[in-house]
Amino acid sequence: MEGMQAYGAGKAGGAFDPVTFFQQPQTVLRIVSWLFSIVIFGCIANEGYINRPNEVEEYCIFNRNQNACNYGVFMGSMAFLCCMAFLALDVYFPQISSVKDRKKAVLADVGLSAFWSLMWFVGFCLLANQWQVTQHEDNPLREGGDAARAAITFSFFSIFTWAGQSFLGFQRYKLGADSALFSQEYTDPSQDAAGAPYTSFGGEDVESPVGGAGGGQAHSEGAFDGTGGYQRQDY
Repeated sequence: MEGMQAYGAGKAGGAFDPVTFFQQPQTVLRIVSWLFSIVIFGCIANEGYINRPNEVEEYCIFNRNQNACNYGVFMGSMAFLCCMAFLALDVYFPQISSVKDRKKAVLADVGLSAFWSLMWFVGFCLLANQWQVTQHEDNPLREGGDAARAAITFSFFSIFTWAGQSFLGFQRYKLGADSALFSQEYTDPSQDAAGAPYTSFGGEDVESPVGGAGGGQAHSEGAFDGTGGYQRQDY
């Protein structure tokens, strides 16, 4: 019983094990998504704005579309913060004793991860399209080309890392929902056995003898006189 998990968490109140924590597939995906968000944000913020030789004002490297750069920077920064929040929740998760709170946390993980996967798909399509239609005269020196391609590439990879987190979260939800151990009516068998009154195996209450010694004598004779179904053995 103790090996089972409530919505993917170990026994409530258990000690945090960093080795086991960082070996979990969901933790690995969160860290990878966190790194991808840093790369995307850094590439666009540092090298995503250029200007023509005869201009002073800088424009977005993606077809001079400010919305494309703004979207990439916003998504990268927000995904970074979201990954940090999820990692903190995973660390705290085993300490949550309420099954309802655990269920809400897992459902939030599934929903938000799926949402981020969709948003990165939109971001990948936007950045890839705008990079494809970028005019050569807007960037004759091809400055920031590697950074732009890196942002597009890691946006594509982020689709699958966030989708993987959503899938693992859904598996964790199914594990908790299908387990009778974590239903609201569950009671520990050891505690239930200790608190329940003793009953006979036949399910019938055993009446105490009435009448003191005489009652005990009558009961004893009835057990061996052959009328109660007991057959006396002759040797």
